[in-house]
Amino acid sequence: MILLAMLVFSAVAFAADANVSLSSADEVIARVMQHDENQQATLNGYTSLRRYVLENPGHHKRAEMLVRVTCQKDGSKAFEAISSSGWGSARKHVFPKLLEGEAEASRASVRDQSRIIPQNYSFELIGTESVNDRPAYVITITPRAAKKYLVHAKVWVDAQDYAIVRMEGQPAKSPSFWIKSVQFVHRYQKQGQFWFPASDRSVTDARFFGATEVTIEYFEYAPDIAPVIARGPIRE
Repeated sequence: MILLAMLVFSAVAFAADANVSLSSADEVIARVMQHDENQQATLNGYTSLRRYVLENPGHHKRAEMLVRVTCQKDGSKAFEAISSSGWGSARKHVFPKLLEGEAEASRASVRDQSRIIPQNYSFELIGTESVNDRPAYVITITPRAAKKYLVHAKVWVDAQDYAIVRMEGQPAKSPSFWIKSVQFVHRYQKQGQFWFPASDRSVTDARFFGATEVTIEYFEYAPDIAPVIARGPIRE
């Protein structure tokens, strides 16, 4: 009971110091959805670069790929491989599969299947923490069904902008019998007025092949900002 009281006091003290009033998880997620809609309305799209690195220490394998990404206003993405090096099988099979899967998941007809929305998840607010010196809500998300694009995860939401700043967890459904487990960490960063992915790290433990780590670094974002349409005087 003393430990519990100390934990409660610490959470309340943090919230007070950060000027954060604890809301319900559903309210926080509703604001996250509103933030996403506002950002999408402001952006016509963007281009960026990514660096993919795949490493399997057990088999002394490593591969790297540099990719240019073009994101359209509707969220759909196209990928252009600029260069690659290292392990041939990863360059030939793994990297193209990663890009193909993300391109598919970014399509408007599929994207709602992976979004963090009430139709896909239930939510629980478990506290607040500091992320990059900014207060953040911490929420667990539980998928309503074991589907391909859903995850069991903990999500950190910036308490000022209501943007997701970090997410870590595992898929709701194993992608293959040959995969024993997958753990991931996604991080996001604010660039100007927008929030974009900053890095991804996932570790896949495969039967007979061991653990393979994939890291993705995101950089050189070039947002295409939608122009503000000025309204003239109303004439009768």
